[in-house]
Amino acid sequence: MENTPQAEVVRAGNEEKLAPGKLHAAQYIIALILVVLLGGLWRLQVIGASNYRVLAEANRIRKVPVLAPRGKIFDREGRILVDNYPSVTCYILREQIRDAGKDSPELALIARGLNLTVDQVQSILRHYQLAPKYEPIPLKKDITPDEQAFIAAHRDELPELETQDEQRRLYPSDGFAAHLIGYVGEVSEQMLDDERYAAYSAGDVVGRSGVEQTYDAVLRGTDGYRNIIVNSHGKEVGQLGQQLAVPGQDIKLTIDLDIQMAAERALQGRNGAIVAMDPHTGEILALVSRPTFDPNAFAVRLTKSYWTQIINDPDHPLLNKAIQAQLAPGSTFKIIMSVAGLEENVAQDMRVNCAGGATFYGHFYACDARHGGVDIHNAIPLSCDTFYYTLANRLGIDTIAKYATELGISQKTGIDLPNEASGTMPSTAWKLKTQHQPWYVGETISVGIGQGAVTVTPIQLARALSGVASGGVLRRPHVVFPDEVPAELRQAISENFPGSGEKTVQLSTSNWQLITDAMAQTTITGTAAAVHMANIDFAGKTGTAQLVSQNFGAKGMGSGANRANAWFVGMAPRRNPDIVVAVLVEHGGFGGAASAPLAAQVVNAFVLKKRKQENNLYIAEVPKPAAPAPATTATDPQPAAIKPSSPAAE
Repeated sequence: MENTPQAEVVRAGNEEKLAPGKLHAAQYIIALILVVLLGGLWRLQVIGASNYRVLAEANRIRKVPVLAPRGKIFDREGRILVDNYPSVTCYILREQIRDAGKDSPELALIARGLNLTVDQVQSILRHYQLAPKYEPIPLKKDITPDEQAFIAAHRDELPELETQDEQRRLYPSDGFAAHLIGYVGEVSEQMLDDERYAAYSAGDVVGRSGVEQTYDAVLRGTDGYRNIIVNSHGKEVGQLGQQLAVPGQDIKLTIDLDIQMAAERALQGRNGAIVAMDPHTGEILALVSRPTFDPNAFAVRLTKSYWTQIINDPDHPLLNKAIQAQLAPGSTFKIIMSVAGLEENVAQDMRVNCAGGATFYGHFYACDARHGGVDIHNAIPLSCDTFYYTLANRLGIDTIAKYATELGISQKTGIDLPNEASGTMPSTAWKLKTQHQPWYVGETISVGIGQGAVTVTPIQLARALSGVASGGVLRRPHVVFPDEVPAELRQAISENFPGSGEKTVQLSTSNWQLITDAMAQTTITGTAAAVHMANIDFAGKTGTAQLVSQNFGAKGMGSGANRANAWFVGMAPRRNPDIVVAVLVEHGGFGGAASAPLAAQVVNAFVLKKRKQENNLYIAEVPKPAAPAPATTATDPQPAAIKPSSPAAE
């Protein structure tokens, strides 16, 4: 019975049955798979329903940004300096591109129609590769009518191209006020890594220098958008709604267009800077730096050739020399020396016999002329180096540094323009900290005439000397009226642009009046006599700063890149002035010949305008010379070819 065929079949069937443990495990695995599938279905259809609904809508609805036009920029009288003009930008939709390879006939057609190269198109696509694919990429800005016609004629074969109307910046021509106004450009990758630009995205246009950068938050406005319906090819077939863009706020500068134009004309063809300021308020009336650049070249597309040209220019056209050039002030520093000497009661009774120089610590320091007997009254108009060598030796470097620092030297002024430089005022502590060496007394002698390690910027010098002429009151320079911006932005600018700001230096009335009288004498019988203007109380100080020398004084002006820098700081009237002008002409030689006439042009333009507006005359009160008028002095001498300006009209 046991060996029958039926018995063998029963025995085989029993052997094929699964063990109970294995059966239970298989059931659990199947149940787990079902749970995972049901969980995924729940996540897709319930939890993620709203998200996928949005994505589905995105397949037919696209949000197109509408760029806000930037605010316009006006001068103090409401005359427009920077405007906007209508422009068309071509955008490319990456999700519609069929072939982005180097040999793509699609990209070749696009490049040919937009006057680009295939490499340029691919470079732009790579630049935006991290941006969401549904966002349109700006391919070319400010396209021409011919390029617009190309896009319209190829809509069917190039569905990835779109156009959008935008507003572009329009700056004055020929680089007029370029360093003051600045320019705009696309936010860079390095800027996007900065927390200050956290709210920006690739492709956004921001201020990159000047007023455009400082006041970008006010000028840029708020972008809007349009929700458009697109077909399967990504082309617009309708509109669902829109959020209007909010234009940026207009800004009024403290700049006076008439004074700015006068300063621009004066510096034409020279390298250097001119700053004109109202010492009562700190308002900048004009600011010029040369050489200049064309901000319009940055506003749309910056060509590689133009960028290479300005970057490699040895005269540094992108440098705002009015606030960034750090150079020896030459004899203009003698005004600060006079303040220190008088306030320390050293200069009042000091008298030297200038025989063409003097010897200190075994070294002969030359003067530009044999001035004979010199005291504080005629030392300024004569610009006698021997007097100030002696004064510096008596004061010492730390006393000089004390008064220079109080007047803002070696400190930023706090002007509301980016990247202001601070200059240098040497002292014993400064040299020990920066050079790890002691200060030698012989080094003080050259500092007394504004040479050696001391460096200033034109804006610093204008503010310091205007403070002296205003009885010690120094204002914070600014180029935008404070009431033009919100209070929180004013506070942010004050914090982000640190400087010596508003302050008052205690000066004896008799001392600063003595100094300003001597500065007025400078333009009558002194080193700037050739620019004397009748019926205008015009005071100032010349400066000639040698670049390469071992013997301060009569060394010659040098030549080429080693020619001395020419300075002049002038004001009208001499006390509590309404305008102060600082002029730097790089490699200009004598300050009286190269810089003083430029300052006179600006002051004359200012006075003539004031007279027309107010019929208010500045009548010169000519001080009596403290010493006989000298023959032509060698310090900042005036060539015979330069004639005094004609009397200003009533």
